[in-house]
Amino acid sequence: MRRQTTSIMVILTLFCSATAIAAPGDIADRVPLTFGHPTGITWTGSAIWVADRRTDLFYEIDPATGNIIREMETPGWFPSGLAWDGSLLWSTDPGEGSIFATDPETGHTVRTLESPTPSPTGIAWDGESLWICDNRTDRILNIDPADGTTIVSFRAPATDPRSIVFGDGYLWCSDRIRDCIYMIDPGNGMVVQILDAPGSFTWGLAWRDGFLLNTDYQEDAVYSLVTLDDEVYRTTSPRRAIVDFTTEAVATGTGRIERLEIFYAVPSDRPGQKILAEIAYMPEPAFEKDRWDQKIAAFSFEGLEPGTSAEVTMKVSVEASAIRYFIRPDRVGSKIPKVIRDKYLADDIKYDISHEYIRGIVDKVVGDEKNIYWKARKLYQYLIANMEYKLAGGWNTAPTVLARKNGSCSEYTFSLIALCRAAGVPARYVGSLVVRGDDASYDDVFHRWNEIYLPGYGWVPVDANAGDKDLPADQGAAFGSISNRFLITTEGAGGSEYLGWSYNHENRWVSSGKCKVRMESIAEWEPLDD
Repeated sequence: MRRQTTSIMVILTLFCSATAIAAPGDIADRVPLTFGHPTGITWTGSAIWVADRRTDLFYEIDPATGNIIREMETPGWFPSGLAWDGSLLWSTDPGEGSIFATDPETGHTVRTLESPTPSPTGIAWDGESLWICDNRTDRILNIDPADGTTIVSFRAPATDPRSIVFGDGYLWCSDRIRDCIYMIDPGNGMVVQILDAPGSFTWGLAWRDGFLLNTDYQEDAVYSLVTLDDEVYRTTSPRRAIVDFTTEAVATGTGRIERLEIFYAVPSDRPGQKILAEIAYMPEPAFEKDRWDQKIAAFSFEGLEPGTSAEVTMKVSVEASAIRYFIRPDRVGSKIPKVIRDKYLADDIKYDISHEYIRGIVDKVVGDEKNIYWKARKLYQYLIANMEYKLAGGWNTAPTVLARKNGSCSEYTFSLIALCRAAGVPARYVGSLVVRGDDASYDDVFHRWNEIYLPGYGWVPVDANAGDKDLPADQGAAFGSISNRFLITTEGAGGSEYLGWSYNHENRWVSSGKCKVRMESIAEWEPLDD
């Protein structure tokens, strides 16, 4: 793991222990329960209540030991969700399709609502109204506690949502299938952050003083999870590999290639990527830098006769890790360094940011939004809602692609850069070599995606092509994270004097007579043994 900032020390009072906190989602403490089928959990301000599916009881438990202080019969036969509104315990019963309000002093059920969904699993109180999640319809609803009227409804992040809680201005939802916990903006249903659940069968969620309490149905325990820290990102799942990137150039026709130049983007250390040894080249190149400060390996060949060939190779030993950023929109700053503004807010031929079509989208989607994160996120959501992946041919300008409503990964990338820059959000792209399938594989297609500059976080990965999926969880994951499948070679924004608009390599030649050069470039991946 690489850290961009130093973690703070947090004194955790929930379980009376002091814990050094590293990143959101980390376990601050774990307390085993003395009963075996915990579902919902809530914090009342002075006590923890946990529901048990098998015994059909609510338990008030000791937060230090997990021991039962007292118990109370549930109003239904399948207690699942729990929430506290300041005086009443609200619970859901997916078996009965009901929502109950119980007075913990008397044990009496004082209100029963018919759920607007068939299988309400989780329930939350936001200070004014109730929220429920349903694992049959995979929906999240805001409802009126007086009569159950639906106020707002949107799709849950993923299938099988089990619990929901309101905390720090966001909804937090657990998902049993993926064993993740999602931080959701309640105003639009967008997944802003994803945490890995600590156990194998995540269920209940509660909020206490900035920490999430999470019950695990399989491990019969309550976890306390960090939700906020100074950690900007975390890397996981390192993959060590040797990558051979080879280009073969064959002179065809009847003329002569007087001079052939091949340019490679040189990869470097960056968040989630570590170059393990000196990069080897064959033959030895000269080195340059382009206008984006991208290091370039430049190969040159003279006098290629018809039928002859030239070959160049770059061998890279790399450790590539998955990376996930922990972004809080309210913590994104507003000050963009001048060097970033000058380079990555500028217009270019592929972007055409002053075009009326671009301006119209930005005005409609962004409106008067001031937060840089939300500007970029709204434009990203617009792009994936209005585009589909299709190799239509060529790398067209952003206005053309957006009007056509389809494109390659490059066209997704150019379009998002144009929209973001038109909205005042610095944007660039990265190009890569990709593991496709098994650890030993080859790539002759390559891939690129965006990076968005967010003050306080730096350059954050955004892959609109990868995020163009149905589930909100997948859409949210592609804004701020990438997998360990990539060797990133290129950082730029197009129009490089060496690479042009390409992913990672380019070539040019001078010829005499009728001839051209046939090029083939392939990246070979092999696992690197320790």
